Amino acid sequence: MMAPVRQINAVNDVSLDLREGEVLGLIGESGCGKSTLSRLLLGLEAPSAGDVFLNGRPISSLSRKEIARVLQPVFQDPYSSLNPRETVEQAVSRPLQVHGIGDRAAIRRKVAETIDAVGLPRRALASYPSQLSGGQRQRVAIARALILEPRILICDEPTSALDVSVQAQILNLLSELRRSANISLILISHNLQVVQFLADRVAVMYVGKIIEEGPAAQILRAPAQAYTRRLLASALDIAPGKGIPLLDNEVAAVA
Repeated sequence: MMAPVRQINAVNDVSLDLREGEVLGLIGESGCGKSTLSRLLLGLEAPSAGDVFLNGRPISSLSRKEIARVLQPVFQDPYSSLNPRETVEQAVSRPLQVHGIGDRAAIRRKVAETIDAVGLPRRALASYPSQLSGGQRQRVAIARALILEPRILICDEPTSALDVSVQAQILNLLSELRRSANISLILISHNLQVVQFLADRVAVMYVGKIIEEGPAAQILRAPAQAYTRRLLASALDIAPGKGIPLLDNEVAAVA
C-alpha cells in the first residue's frame, strides 16, 4: 500500500518588511525555506497565495526589468553565476545593455566606476572569471548586481564559498556599500557570525514559517523560541555543561 501524498508548503504565511538602508538577516537550517523565499522575492517563482510588494506595488504586476531595477541577487557561488566566456567588463555591463541604458562610452564609464566601488583594479576588466580569485569573482558579481543602482540586494550565502580571510573582506565591502549607497540587504545565511556582523534585524525560519523576528542583538543573545536557541547552540563553541537546555515540548511548540 502507498501512503497518501502530503503537500508541504516550502514557505507558508510569511510576512516581512524591509526598511530603507536596513540589513535583514534570514536564518534557519537547510531546507527551512530560505532559498525558496528568496526566489519568491526575486519574482522567479509565483506565490500560490499572497504577494510581494516593492515600494507599495505588487511584484506580480511588475515586469522582470522593473523588478531588476529595484532588486538584485548576489548568489552563493560567484564562479557558477558568471559566464566563463565573458570578461569582467562584459559581465558587469550586460545589465545596462539589456535595459538599454547609455551609449557605449557611458556604459564603459559606469562599469569602471562600479568596479572602483567594489575594490577591484581596473585592469581586472579584461580578465575572465577563471583568472580571478574567489573573492575577486564575488566582487564582480556584486558589481554586476549594483550596476543598475537597485535599492535592495538579496544576498544568498554570499560568503560561504569563500576562504575565511576573504569572507571578512566581502562582508566589509557589503557593509560599506550599504552605508555609502543606502542600499537595503536581505542576508540569507546559516553562518550566524556573518548575520551578527551585518544584520540590523533577524528573522528565523522553521519549516517554511517565520517563527521569531526582532533586533539582531535581541534574537542572537536572548531568543524566545527553543528552535532558535538550538540553532544558536549548534553554531557556538560552548563548553560542556554550559549550553542552553532544551525541552521537547518547547521544540514541538514551534512546529
